[in-house]
Amino acid sequence: MSTLAVSGLTKTFGGVHAIEDLSFEIRAATVHSIIGPNGAGKTTLLNLLTGVYLPNAGSIRLDGRELTGAPVHAFAAAGIGRTFQNLQVFFNMSALDNVMTGRHLRERCGLLPALLHTPGLARAERESRECALGLLRFLGLEAYADACADAMPYGALKRLEIARALAGEPRMLLLDEPAAGLNPTEAAEIAGLIRRLAESGTTVVLVEHNMRLVMGVSDHILVLDYGRRLSEGTAAQVRDDPRVIEAYLGAVDTRVAGHA
Repeated sequence: MSTLAVSGLTKTFGGVHAIEDLSFEIRAATVHSIIGPNGAGKTTLLNLLTGVYLPNAGSIRLDGRELTGAPVHAFAAAGIGRTFQNLQVFFNMSALDNVMTGRHLRERCGLLPALLHTPGLARAERESRECALGLLRFLGLEAYADACADAMPYGALKRLEIARALAGEPRMLLLDEPAAGLNPTEAAEIAGLIRRLAESGTTVVLVEHNMRLVMGVSDHILVLDYGRRLSEGTAAQVRDDPRVIEAYLGAVDTRVAGHA
């Protein structure tokens, strides 16, 4: 069964079709990239897949469960997490506390234990802290655990946001331009992380302009053109599609992309 099935998805803004009659499927534990120039509808699509926007038509199903029209927290509870184009971190909090905020959906301690400060609350806080520390180690951020986020370098902050998203234990993680603004070494670290996530069973949906990264990590690529599907397939199929070369890759040397 596919992890995610999208059928006939449409979203309009004032008569402009940002997403138009879009259908595709995403298989579990794969890296599924969505590419296209600015204005192609990539972030709008991510907003639809996380409940931020309501579609005008179409359906979104996760493992057969209908999510169309559900609120944001229902998408998160169903196992869909995400990061954003612009950093969404708490700059006045430590890296550890930032990651711990992502645990609230999975914490089992209710309001009454929290008010009474029961042993269950202490246990839940300890488990949350241990999970957050484990994620910081996984992302190579353990050294920043007690550092305030506003003192961390940009590349580390990009990974911190991914760590916080992972704290919610998503089955599917949507990454919106995780390599934007990174140098080649930092981008390579993100690529390695994405592959490790997929290998561990997490489905990754990647929106990214770094074609070297996309071609190197993707199991499947969807190319958008003004909200519609232009092309779809493996990295090799998309790279060699004349429509994609003409519309998006332009002067990029596809031989170089192919060796990414």
